[in-house]
Amino acid sequence: MCGIVGYVGPKQAVPILIGGLRALEYRGYDSAGIAVSYNGTVDVRKRVGRIDGLEQLLAQRPLRGTAGIGHTRWATHGRPSDANAHPHTDCTGTFVVVHNGIIENYAELRDELAGRGHRFASETDTEVVAHLLEDLYDGDLVRTVRRAAARLQGAYALAVLTRREPGKIVAVKQASPLIVGLGQGENFLASDIPALLPHTRRVIPLDEGEMAVLTRDGVQLMRLDGTPVEREPMTVTWDPGQAERGGYPHFMLKEIHEQPRAVRDTLSGRIHRSGEGVVLDAVRFDPEWVRQLRAVYLVACGTAYHAGLIGGRLIERLAGIPAWTEIASEFRYREPLVDERTLFVAISQSGETADTLAAMREAKRRGARVLAITNVVGSSVAREADDVVYTWAGPEIAVASTKAYTTQIVALTLLAVHLAERTGFTGPLGRKNLLESLRQLPDAVEAALQVEEEVKQIGELAGGWSDAFFIGRGLDYFTALEGQLKLKEISYIHAEAYAAGELKHGTLALIEQDTPVIALATQPALREKMISNIEEVRARGATVFAVIRRDLTGVERYARHTVKLPVVHPLLMPVVAAVPLQLLAYYAAVAKGTDVDKPRNLAKSVTVE
Repeated sequence: MCGIVGYVGPKQAVPILIGGLRALEYRGYDSAGIAVSYNGTVDVRKRVGRIDGLEQLLAQRPLRGTAGIGHTRWATHGRPSDANAHPHTDCTGTFVVVHNGIIENYAELRDELAGRGHRFASETDTEVVAHLLEDLYDGDLVRTVRRAAARLQGAYALAVLTRREPGKIVAVKQASPLIVGLGQGENFLASDIPALLPHTRRVIPLDEGEMAVLTRDGVQLMRLDGTPVEREPMTVTWDPGQAERGGYPHFMLKEIHEQPRAVRDTLSGRIHRSGEGVVLDAVRFDPEWVRQLRAVYLVACGTAYHAGLIGGRLIERLAGIPAWTEIASEFRYREPLVDERTLFVAISQSGETADTLAAMREAKRRGARVLAITNVVGSSVAREADDVVYTWAGPEIAVASTKAYTTQIVALTLLAVHLAERTGFTGPLGRKNLLESLRQLPDAVEAALQVEEEVKQIGELAGGWSDAFFIGRGLDYFTALEGQLKLKEISYIHAEAYAAGELKHGTLALIEQDTPVIALATQPALREKMISNIEEVRARGATVFAVIRRDLTGVERYARHTVKLPVVHPLLMPVVAAVPLQLLAYYAAVAKGTDVDKPRNLAKSVTVE
């Protein structure tokens, strides 16, 4: 959550900072602000609400200067307001700070600083940092920031500017992401790569406990103890157009349509030409270790958790290893039975999800081997894992995840086959049949997009719903969980998903005349059972919308509307079935007039617990 940008160089900083903040809007925010250094002063402009409001303020009260920092805030301490917006300053306006994350000991520091006469103007934890810098300053900003960081507890990223040392930005990474961009006679800072792409493709992601000192002449990296760090920059290969809407009305719709390409890219080079095995270059499992595994834990949050549910079932089915899927925020507090005979799979689109990172570190502490599934090269999850499988989905801008989810399922399928090759639980023929279907999956996802007009009509109806229920069995139940999440997070329609066999154990009490029920039936072995469940809700007046594998005939007679999907291997149907549910949520949100790409109260990258 939140976004940080920074610039130092020969150009006017304001347009660069505003452009960077706009590129980070997908992270979710409730206020925005910038600070610019000019002629021995540092001036701040900030405003609650969207960046448009900040631009209006800048039009009334312009800023000049060639070094500056900016921020988009998602509230953690203090309500959204002008006073609580970043940047924050000390008593004298000498030190200016922007911050992502949480300072856990801010109350203690605030009391200590207030006792020494410091006056606070906001409710935030961030302001404490500015006053701490004022209190500790010894004539050297870098040394002062190091001393201040030693006092801070929590997960944070900081960028600091001071009028005492103009033309210099000092940044600190402690759990929250920060990336340095290298230019010619200018340098940049950002929370994420899209903010840097208009200016440079040469970037350096900061590691845990590292600092960066940016001037127009260069960048110095060091550890918090002052030890110099040498690291070669990486070159970003993303097309800048990937971070723009490309003619679609919303990023979410664009990203739904990018899924055939994203799935194809994630599979690229990972299936043997013989079609009898997978290649995962960054995974180095000893076969004997795999055969001795007692369990696989898949841990994630939100949409990634739903992908993990599917991945766990695939691992059990294909590799014969018990698999448990856990919500990351719960895993770390339950004294998990994890040791050196456990494979821990951390799933995170951004690779910076705070709860997932914390759970991953707990698993490592207990001796587990950690494999990361992430979309971001150089992210914290990727760097700290023993093995990595990247989902080559490209930038995902909309808050509601689509292509990251489907590529996570693909990556988990590859992992399950990789494990199965070492356990021998599934025979070569069974694996080969699955891989052949996996090769065809991008085309099947493309075919699934052809139902868009049908789903759009249902979505327009859904704009008038107040509640909806999703039901399914087996893998379809996991898909239903993701479908209901998509609907509620962007359309704000109350939605729930249930294992269809559980309806008679209480949920049927909620079904009445015209209750919308989305029923999934993509698993041939469960067809008859699902028909019975559909009849149960229909008999009580529900309006049923069925999403089925097109060869499962007989289901459509019980539904008001049936969406038929292409046939792929049953274990891969969750990827195909995700498409109409994403489209349903999208068109319901459009019908209701909500902010599709930036739903209320939500953020793209959740970097706090």
